Amino acid sequence: MARKFNRKRRPPKLPRSTPDGEHRSVLRDEVLKVLDPKPGMVIVDATLGFAGHAFAILERLGPTGLLIATDLDTGSIPKATETLETLRYPFQVFHANFAGLPGVLAQAGVMQVDGVLADLGMSSMQVDDPARGFSYMRDGPLDMRMDRSRGRTAAEFVNESTFDELAGAFTEFGDEPNAATIAAAIVLERSERPFETTKQLRATIDLAAPVELRLGPGYPPVHKQKLLPATRVFQALRIAVNRELANLTQLLRVLPSLLKPGGTAAIISFHSGEDRLVKTTFRDARRMGVYAAASGDPIRPSEEEKLANPRSRSAKLRWARLPRIDEVVPTPEIED
Repeated sequence: MARKFNRKRRPPKLPRSTPDGEHRSVLRDEVLKVLDPKPGMVIVDATLGFAGHAFAILERLGPTGLLIATDLDTGSIPKATETLETLRYPFQVFHANFAGLPGVLAQAGVMQVDGVLADLGMSSMQVDDPARGFSYMRDGPLDMRMDRSRGRTAAEFVNESTFDELAGAFTEFGDEPNAATIAAAIVLERSERPFETTKQLRATIDLAAPVELRLGPGYPPVHKQKLLPATRVFQALRIAVNRELANLTQLLRVLPSLLKPGGTAAIISFHSGEDRLVKTTFRDARRMGVYAAASGDPIRPSEEEKLANPRSRSAKLRWARLPRIDEVVPTPEIED
């Protein structure tokens, strides 16, 4: 009698990225459930992008509500505005950093809002545009600025930072185990010629921290990383160049003052450092009674969404809600 083996089916292999030129908003249905937009409400989309979330929110706010949106990337604002205009409902768009949200609301003539959304990810169009320099998969200038009208480029950061600054950024913002080795290789390479392109930086990273190490021809790899070091380093550079964690810290600090009683903040993060910051801030504010409720475990994309949009794989949605006017918030027990 033939012996049957019980082999587990492997999950389907995900595509590497979203198709070029196509943008898909991450966790859209989950965001709508958390914010629960209703006619007459005022809601902020602090990271407008190409208006994927904003359109769905504005659609539910209707003619009596108001959407206020901000974005640092001037390249995406015209297209997003054109998309929102098709609904013919009230909205205002500002070219601004979400760290300056109090000033934006003052310009909009609004003191407090019913909800705030911040999607800390990047659009597929930004990643796929070689001129932006965000991806090591496409050769282009080493820029990485969200707002190309100001600030240091990634090339300037790489060429001017000290060894300690580079290694620290790769560790803190990229969780790169070979941060010091890669930083040393960059310092050595730039002494011969400055970094200008993504291709040049990728080549230096690959030489400093190869994905596979072999003892010789025919030998199996003795070390293999699941995530390319280039992925971590490019992510770290983008976060450093745009001061993303500092801006997020400021947004989290001012959020409670911007929300109406019962108002909700929702933040989608893609990096462990961002998620830790959101998690601890919401948790600590909940313990102090600032928020009446906050998410425990993060909300993650479904398997169907990850298959349709591979770049959603690392997304985590967390939320926090202020007490309603008539709501008594008990002091929660402080965990050790």
